[in-house]
Formats: sequence, C-alpha cells, structure tokens
Amino acid sequence: MAEYDFNAPRLFIDAPLRDGEKVALDRGQANYLLNVLRLKAGETVLVFNGLDGEWRAEVSVECRKAADLLCRERIREQDRAPDIVYAFAPLKHARLDYMVQKAVEMGAGVLQPILTRRTQATRVNLERMRSNAVEAAEQCGILSIPEVREEENLERFLKDLEPDRLVVFCDEDAPVSNPVEALAKLGNKGSRLVVIVGPEGGFTDQERALVAARERCVCVSLGPRILRADTAAVAALAVVQSVLGDWN
Repeated sequence: MAEYDFNAPRLFIDAPLRDGEKVALDRGQANYLLNVLRLKAGETVLVFNGLDGEWRAEVSVECRKAADLLCRERIREQDRAPDIVYAFAPLKHARLDYMVQKAVEMGAGVLQPILTRRTQATRVNLERMRSNAVEAAEQCGILSIPEVREEENLERFLKDLEPDRLVVFCDEDAPVSNPVEALAKLGNKGSRLVVIVGPEGGFTDQERALVAARERCVCVSLGPRILRADTAAVAALAVVQSVLGDWN
C-alpha cells in the first residue's frame, strides 16, 4: 500500500492550523467540497498552509454554499522546501502555467522570473503564478509553497544573489555536454542553489558572459537536443535534484 493517500481531497488553507481549530472556507473552496466533491458533514479532507504541517480536518456544513473545517489530527509535520531558486525567463500563458507547476513538483523553493533581452513576456501575472503553485502543491502532496517573486532584470538579479549560492547556468554552449558529469564534479551536495534557464531565443553573448563571470557558477548543457523553455525547466531541475538535491 502506498504510504501517502493521494485519493484524499486536499486543500491549501491560508490560516493557522491547530488541534481543534475551526477554519472558515472561502466560497470557492466550499463550493468545491460541497457541490463538486459532494462531501457531507463529518467527512474529512487534508489541509495544509505551508507552515503547520498537514492536518486531517472534518467538514462542517453551514448551508449549501458555506462550510467550515475543524482540524482533528496532524498527520505530517511541516518540512522545508529545498533551497533552490528557479530563475527563468517568463513564457506566455499556458506554457508558463505548465512550467510553474512542474517547477513546484520538482522541488523549487523560490520562483524568480528574470527579464532578458529575448524574453517573450515582460509582464508576469504573479497571482496566477501563485495559484498554479498552490494547485501543484495540493495535487502532489507538497507541504511547502514556494515563494513567488516579482520579475527582475537579469543583471540586477545576479548582483543581488548571495555570494555563496551556487549558480547552475543552463547553456546549450556549455563546455561539458553531460550535465550529470558537470554537476558531479562539484561534490557539494546540499548547496544553496540557483538554476537559471533562459528564453526560447537563448541568452545573448553578453548575458552568458555576465552569468559565467560569477565565482560560483557551473555551466551545464541539457543534452544533445534543443529543448523548449518549459521542457528545460523539468530537465534542469531533475538533473540538479538527482545530483545535488534531495533525490540523492
């Protein structure tokens, strides 16, 4: 039997969760539980808020369109998201939604849109990003909601990075074509990381030089094929997690 019950309904709740705590649901959440899932009073759901772990909570029906939850039992302690900043050039609409969801599933702790010369979309709907992050966490049993930051110019982003944070720069022109080999040479698992993936048009030579000039930077290729930016997110984070992150 699987250790985790993925069949149980699961909700992110933006409120404290404690034993015996009564939590009011917003209209959308109440409608989802009562009219979509058709739950009845006394049935249970799993809830989390990114701070207090995961709880089993009992449905309390007020009326057809209103309900509360009563926290009954904490079933998982709160964990911490991996210290991975995923920095990416924003994409448009559905492909950005996909990329955000997959980055959350792969363990990114911070989502940082960066603006480059060839970035397709220069304005980012942060609320939509957060909603996609929450949805991915709800569906995949994730306890920690990643921080969603406002878009920032690449040069300013690099300037503000902590000096000890290792930059994993995804560059199709990297000198080592095998990304696992390039990362394995570092030998510092558990490092604080930032993974940078550029726009579909690629980085300019000036941008490449700017990133590579950092003292703690490793340039990695993502294999022999050119990947779309949303696919590159999954590939890059999978390689990083398997070599330097919590998959190992």
